Amino acid sequence: MRTYLDHAASTPVRDSARDAFVAALAVTGNPSSVHRDGQAARAIVEDARERVAAVFSCDPIEVVFTSGGTESVNLGVTGFFRARRSSDPRRDRIVVPEAEHHATLDTVLALEREGAVLEWIPVDGDGLIDADAWAFAIDRSPETIAVASALAANNEVGTIQPWRELAEVARAAGVPFHLDASAALGHLEIALRPATAVSVTGHKIGAVPGVGVLLVDRAAAPQAIVHGGGQQRGLRSGTLDAPAAASFAAALEDVERGRVAETARLERLRDETIGRIQLAIPSAVLRGSRKNRLDNNINFTFPGCQSDSLLFLLDERGISVSTGSACQAGVAQPSHVLLAMGLGDVDAQSALRITLGYTTTAADLDLLVAALPEAYDRAARAGLTRN
Repeated sequence: MRTYLDHAASTPVRDSARDAFVAALAVTGNPSSVHRDGQAARAIVEDARERVAAVFSCDPIEVVFTSGGTESVNLGVTGFFRARRSSDPRRDRIVVPEAEHHATLDTVLALEREGAVLEWIPVDGDGLIDADAWAFAIDRSPETIAVASALAANNEVGTIQPWRELAEVARAAGVPFHLDASAALGHLEIALRPATAVSVTGHKIGAVPGVGVLLVDRAAAPQAIVHGGGQQRGLRSGTLDAPAAASFAAALEDVERGRVAETARLERLRDETIGRIQLAIPSAVLRGSRKNRLDNNINFTFPGCQSDSLLFLLDERGISVSTGSACQAGVAQPSHVLLAMGLGDVDAQSALRITLGYTTTAADLDLLVAALPEAYDRAARAGLTRN
């Protein structure tokens, strides 16, 4: 029996989401077809769209289904950059914090090759975005900005960002603001507005993998990056995946229905576990904000050892954790988030991310706390890998 503590990477599929997916599989038809079978499939998609819109306080037409968070981010950031720059060549700036998820970082670096001018916003030692630097960057020649983008909460260290404040600054300046809320979904109250677009993904909340959503203000017009049949306002062409949409809506409603109580439960488990780890390993350093932190996130650096060693040793004991974003799994390099927070290469390679979810129990965390000291001792004796 394994102990799963990597919910920020992906959380187990919920029964309601699995049931909705399987039920929708029984409906034959392409949602774009006009016959009755096609319209039956279409009804599943549109029902899901309405349910998703209700949670995010937006209109159904503002819900665009995608294949996941990465595609949503790419459409939100790339779509606005290309649309805005094509209408006015002066709009070549992208405002983005240094500690974003790689879905955003790699997208803006790719756009740099298209002529984008990247304006990096610093974060502090807790990973908190510098709101003053953000406002200064936005207010300085907003007519030259194509898009601004930021996380709602940092996916590695859990620090909750002042995303509404950042969005209001951008809105007041007439700059499209894209919010990556994938890590925050299910843990914070998320709505489309005051952002212009919001990216979320299903597998973080217990939907089947391979479905996400980009919420897009109906007055906004990012440029499509996937072309074909012109589905979903022409923003994302392709045959709509009715079963996945139904699964996403079911998982989202489940999460929102119990979010307040679940947040309180996870916060209690999180804080107890943080305290127990600090008692068991006094040299361990908690990373990220202590107060403004996602309810499910625990991130420590363990001096003198390689985080990969810790991960493998815990894995041998049947405990699944992470060294950071799953998008970097298997890549032996320091966390760019911790580097942006001011840590050196050595400390940035000693981080362990433990993330809780709806299946997590106190017994799971007892197993972690019991196994961690021995794993740390063995990893510290193995030492650090020098590149």
